[in-house]
This record gives sequence, structure tokens and C-alpha cells, in this order.
Amino acid sequence: MNDPKTPPAINPGHKITYLALGDSYTIGESLPVENNFPSLLTASLRTEGLDVAAPNIIATTGWTTSELQAAIKKEALTQKFGLVTLLIGVNNQYRGESLITYRKEFKELLQTALDFADGNKNHVFVLSIPDWGVTPYGAGSGRDQQNISNEINAFNLINKEETLALGLSYTDITPGSRKVASGLDLVASDGLHYSAKMHAEWVASLKPAVMKVLK
Repeated sequence: MNDPKTPPAINPGHKITYLALGDSYTIGESLPVENNFPSLLTASLRTEGLDVAAPNIIATTGWTTSELQAAIKKEALTQKFGLVTLLIGVNNQYRGESLITYRKEFKELLQTALDFADGNKNHVFVLSIPDWGVTPYGAGSGRDQQNISNEINAFNLINKEETLALGLSYTDITPGSRKVASGLDLVASDGLHYSAKMHAEWVASLKPAVMKVLK
């Protein structure tokens, strides 16, 4: 008889590898590595009895879509993964890059993510871009907060369209990111990025879709 305190074994003997692609939101800028959403997701999936390897993260603060793709090519990974997440685009918006360029490069990254998942569409999960404009940094940046939000919405419209067009999972974390305007415990110490509490909320939003596939 199983110990009720022990999570049930799911897919025993099968270790699930995880690749997280992105930028500062993926690495959890200003947070200990164990508090970023890929690490929290891994820990949460393990409580469900899933044997998930530590995430392989390709992400750096400041990266745009083109910089992420260049870094992926430089890594020259040949491994296939059972779980791939992608969250990218805020720096395209921040730098004023075009929506046309973003669509092209994001589509290429979706295909890259799908290739890493060995062509399995069920194992790729895309997250929307959070809205940095409502953070304390955004409020003091001298840029119009409503305009930032509108631009973030435009970029998210593209990544959602392209994600769904390929039949991939899309998780909208943007509305939750806007709660930082009234909840400073959701903001990291730098006033721009997000706290472990917010990363945990992203995991709560993403996990049901992942569990549906991997359980």
C-alpha cells in the first residue's frame, strides 16, 4: 500500500527533460535560480510524481527574439526534450522593434521549440509577455504606461496567433502581471522584474496544461 504522503509514481522510470527558452522573465532576474518559473514548475511537477530533470535554461536578461535564436544556434544542442517552454518578446517591445520582424522571428522560434520537442506539438508551451509598464520602474521610466500596455498587447496578439496557428499551448500571464500596480509583493527588488510569488502564479497558470499532457 502506498504511503499517502508520497506522490503517486507517474510514468515510472521515465525522466522528463525540460528546456526553457526566453529572457529575464525565464531566468528570474533578481531572484535565486530556484525561484524562477522553470525551477518552480519542475518542483511542482515532481510533487505530482513526475520525474522531471532540472531545467536546461537558454535565457538572458535583455534578449530579443533574434538574440535568443542566435544563442540557441551557438549552444548547438542536439538533445530532444519532453517539455519546452517559450517566453520572449518584451525586449523587442522595449527597443521599439517592429511587429513585422517580431512575427517572423517568433514563428522561427516556435519551429525551433517544436524541433527541440521532437516535433511533438503537445510538449511545447508558450507564455505571453508580462507588462513591465505597470512596475515601479515602468512608472518612473518617463514612458507612457498606457502606451507600453498597448504595445505589449500588440506583441502578445502576434505570439498568441502564431502559437495557436501551430496548435501549441498558450498561457496568458499578462493580466496577472498587471496586478503589480497594487501588489508590490509581486515585484522583485529591482522594481522592474517579478518576485518569486509572481513566478509561482505563472506556474499555477501553466501547470494544468502541462499536467494534461504529461500525467
